Amino acid sequence: MNNLILNTDSYKTSHYLQYPPGTQYVSSYIESRGGEFTASLFFGLQMFIKQYLTHAITREDIDEAAALYELHGVPFNQAGWEHILQAHQGLLPIKIEAIKEGTVLPTRNVMVQIINTDPACAWLTCFVETALLRAIWYPTTVATVSHACKQVIAKYMRETAGHTEGLAFKLHDFGARGVSSLESAAIGGLAHLVNFQGTDTVSALVQGRQFYGEAMAGFSIPASEHSTMTSWGQSRETEAYQNMLEQYGGPGKTVAVVSDSYDIWHAIDHIWGRELRQQVINHGGTLVVRPDSGDPVSMVSDVIERLMKQFGHRYNAVGFKVLPDFLRVIQGDGVSLTTIEQILVEMKRRQLSVENIAFGMGAELLQKVNRDTLKFAMKASAVGINGEWIDVYKDPITDPGKKSKAGRLALIQQNGQYQTIRASELSGRQNLLKPVFLNGRLLKECTLKEVRAQQQLTGQKAA
Repeated sequence: MNNLILNTDSYKTSHYLQYPPGTQYVSSYIESRGGEFTASLFFGLQMFIKQYLTHAITREDIDEAAALYELHGVPFNQAGWEHILQAHQGLLPIKIEAIKEGTVLPTRNVMVQIINTDPACAWLTCFVETALLRAIWYPTTVATVSHACKQVIAKYMRETAGHTEGLAFKLHDFGARGVSSLESAAIGGLAHLVNFQGTDTVSALVQGRQFYGEAMAGFSIPASEHSTMTSWGQSRETEAYQNMLEQYGGPGKTVAVVSDSYDIWHAIDHIWGRELRQQVINHGGTLVVRPDSGDPVSMVSDVIERLMKQFGHRYNAVGFKVLPDFLRVIQGDGVSLTTIEQILVEMKRRQLSVENIAFGMGAELLQKVNRDTLKFAMKASAVGINGEWIDVYKDPITDPGKKSKAGRLALIQQNGQYQTIRASELSGRQNLLKPVFLNGRLLKECTLKEVRAQQQLTGQKAA
């Protein structure tokens, strides 16, 4: 599936004959038109460019596409692709401008703009829409959801702990098994790591190395699952837990043990709190108890309070209760942006610090998003016909929310506010859209470290 000519929608193949005579250039842009969030965290364009756009179209690609589209029953612009192969050595004659990856940008602003650079290839701009838009909306939406979670957790950390130390490890990615493909896990998993550093999605680590120069984008710890605990049998549950401490415990080490295979309250009161109590206290590291069933809103606070009854607690500088340093809780069942806040509200009500808890988030993070979560769209906004630029836009009377922008665009920041304007109106002001791709070349490569820094810079007001 690496043939870019096939990375499109069927109807796109017929569009090359639909533009007005003399059309030389088509300029399109990508934006979030709103949706569930007021701002989006832009991320993922570099992955797509390096994976697909820096490689040349080949003779074999063209032949494969010609045969497939003929059988499929749609037109194929063979002459156009032959021209790209001959005149450009198979590299796409397009220019892409974009904001910095990691930017938290209010919705309804341009984040990407694309235009063909060869007047014989005006059809190419919109041909790549399917692949380019998908490459942006998915990681940007995951990064935005993750960032929203970060804002919520940070708020309650400040209120119940008086600091945000350790925030980077408060939301762990559990989503690899809940997505539609390995590629989705890798892309979405890395998008989450723009905000946090905890993950169990191994493919995201590979993605970070390959596309953003990050040797290690995220971290994890030894942890049990129900199969490893229940294989001991209910009568040997204590031995199963003890084995976890013996295998993975120790000074400076952290180990997570799922504890609800049978009776979470028995596990806390009798196994952790009595039979293994001294081993938990003395092993030198941190035991993370994981409940995995029940109502998450009440369960988290109930588990923390039950552990405090067995192991005690202290009061932090802002007067909230904290478990001993050798003991923490992680909630990975039923976790979403909504339930995270509900859990933290309940914890605050019970005077429990967020220091006690970390979250694991699966399908809600990587899979339960779609293009309409942020109402993403790519639209043509200007065409060059016989040397003259003409505005292009849509404005359906049945849905004003789908009105698109007109003209060649630019993004500025004025008085601390982002604003999309016509490029012709810059008047010396800095355009935040910067060229990132030109005719087969990635112009400026960013690292994950730089993306994270941009997220901190532009998201600090909200976070």
